[in-house]
Amino acid sequence: MRQIASSFTGSTVVRRRTLRSLVNSPARLGQIALGLIWCTDGLLKLQPFFFHHFVSGVIDPSAVGQPGVIAGPIKSIASIIAPHQGLFVVLAVLTEVTIGIGLLVPRTVKPALLLSIPWALNIWLTGEGVGGLFTGTAPTPLLGILGSAPLYIIVGLLVWPRKTEHGSESGFGLLGRRGARAMWAALWIGGAALWIVPSNAGAHALGGVFTAAPSGANWLTSLHSSAASAIGGSGTTITIALAVVSAGIGVSVIWPRGTRITLLASMALSLSFWVLAEGLGGLFTGQATDVGTGPLMILLAALLLPLATQSAPALTHARVPSHALQTQAPPETGPVTA
Repeated sequence: MRQIASSFTGSTVVRRRTLRSLVNSPARLGQIALGLIWCTDGLLKLQPFFFHHFVSGVIDPSAVGQPGVIAGPIKSIASIIAPHQGLFVVLAVLTEVTIGIGLLVPRTVKPALLLSIPWALNIWLTGEGVGGLFTGTAPTPLLGILGSAPLYIIVGLLVWPRKTEHGSESGFGLLGRRGARAMWAALWIGGAALWIVPSNAGAHALGGVFTAAPSGANWLTSLHSSAASAIGGSGTTITIALAVVSAGIGVSVIWPRGTRITLLASMALSLSFWVLAEGLGGLFTGQATDVGTGPLMILLAALLLPLATQSAPALTHARVPSHALQTQAPPETGPVTA
C-alpha cells in the first residue's frame, strides 16, 4: 500500500510540475495551441466535398483576377492535382496532422515548424491566391490583411523553441521582443489602412460582408442578417471607428502599461470578426479548409501578453527606506587621554 501511495504521490507531483512548467512557458502553450489548430485543419479536409471538388472549390477560385505570374502557377498545380484529387486530399490531411502532432511533442517541434513554413506558403498560393493582394480589390481587414496562411508562419516563428543567453526559454521565438512588436504593429496598422480604402469604407460594405459570410447553420445566418441590419447604411462611420481602434491596437505594444488591455480588446474584436465575417471559419458548411484567421489572431495576442510586463533592467535603483539611508554614528568610547 505504501508503494502504491508513494507512486500516486510521485505522479501527482510530476503532473503539478508539468502544469507549472506549461503555465510558465507561453511558447510551449503556443506550440500546443498551434498544433491543435493544424490537426483541426487537416481533419477538416476529410469532408466529402474535397474528395471531388478540391480543385474547383479551392484552387481554381484562387486564380481568378490574378496577374499571369500568379495565375499561371496556380492553374498548373490545379491541372496536376485534378486527376488525383482524392490522393492529394489524403496527402494534405497527413501533412497537416503530422505538423500538428509534431508540435504537440516537445522533441519534434522544430522539424514540425520547418515543415509548416513551406506548406503554409503552398496554401497561401494555391488556396488563398496570396491573399488576393494582386487582384485589384483590396482585402477586407475582417478576413485578415494577408489571409490566414501567413499567420501560421508568424505564430510558428513566435513559438520557435529558443534559449536566451541566460539559458531560459525565449518567450518570442525567432522574432524576439522587438520583432514581435513590429509584427503586431504591422498587422493592425495595415488593417487600419485597409479600413479606409473606398471598397471597405462604403456605407453598405461592412453589412455586405456580414451578409455574404459562410454559415451552414440557421442561427448563424440569423446572426449575420441581424448584424447587417443593425449596421444599415452606417458602414462608413463604423469603419472609420474601426480604423482608429485598429491603429491604437497596433501601436499599443510600444507602451507596456496599456498593452494588456489593448491585447485583450483585440481578442474580443478578432472573435467578433471570426463569428460575423468568417462564420466561424465556415465550419458548419462542410467546405471549410481551415479554422480561419480569428483563432490565429487571438493566439497571437495571447502570445504577446508578456509584453505587458516591462522587464526590469539589470541594474535598477530600488527604493530604499529613508531610515535605512541614515548612517549610524559609531558608539562613543569615552574621552581619549594623552
